Amino acid sequence: MKRGTQIAGARVLITRAGSGIGRLMALDSAARGAAEILIWDLSEERGQSVRDEIVATGSHARSFAVNVGDSDQVAAAAEESGPVDVVINCAGIVTGKKLLETDEDAIRRVYDVNTLALYWVTRAFLPGMLKRDRGTIVTISSAAGLTGVARQTDYSASKFAAVGFTESLRAELRADGSNVRTLLVCPFYINTGMFEGVTTEFPRLLPILEETEVADKVIDSVESGREQLVMPPFVRLVPGVRLLPTRVFDQVMDFLGVNKTMDHFTGRRPVTAGPDTASPASERNDADPVRVRR
Repeated sequence: MKRGTQIAGARVLITRAGSGIGRLMALDSAARGAAEILIWDLSEERGQSVRDEIVATGSHARSFAVNVGDSDQVAAAAEESGPVDVVINCAGIVTGKKLLETDEDAIRRVYDVNTLALYWVTRAFLPGMLKRDRGTIVTISSAAGLTGVARQTDYSASKFAAVGFTESLRAELRADGSNVRTLLVCPFYINTGMFEGVTTEFPRLLPILEETEVADKVIDSVESGREQLVMPPFVRLVPGVRLLPTRVFDQVMDFLGVNKTMDHFTGRRPVTAGPDTASPASERNDADPVRVRR
């Protein structure tokens, strides 16, 4: 018998579900028989589009326009959403700039969405999960949460925080004897457009991941009760390499080309703003009010 949370009959909430792997996980959850999919996205239009896709299959879904970096908006949307069995924290943004080229507002936005949103969203739904003594909290971090990467002083650090957040939450739940589970996901770059222009020098060891594969494995991991998903497998060696002297560790990362991956980064240039947007100019609508479409 599986130890995880079965998607069939579950209520699944996914942030940044209007595009990328968030959308694919929403569609996959519906295909697996979820009772309802709750789509949170900064863009009302994108969320509504995914909601319509799911409803067209005969499944139930609602969409909410939410800035997950705003605790008040999260609280209001959570009240409208109701209790859930699976929370997937998928929202994320990246600037792709060197430290001295990144302005203060952009850095704050990265932490609001990539880090602080984990607190607001999880705190909104965890009490209900604890009361029912079941459910899974999923955190989509990154391989950049396991090793620092050039041009990611904001993004990588925010993802390190996501790793620490999930590990600490897992420890708290374990100490309390709770059956609520956590899943930490640390993928290498995913071919969603968010990291448009990134490269890899060793595609066999460190391939740019396909979003369908990542989305499917995340949902599989929720159902199997897995606590950590690192993709591709080669990235699992990073903690072991850290046992080497710092200078040697840095040389290994440089040899693998990790710190050159962002050299040609351009990022997505969307028409409408969203939480997965790369350019600061396209992040100016973060204060949009909460709206819901059923």
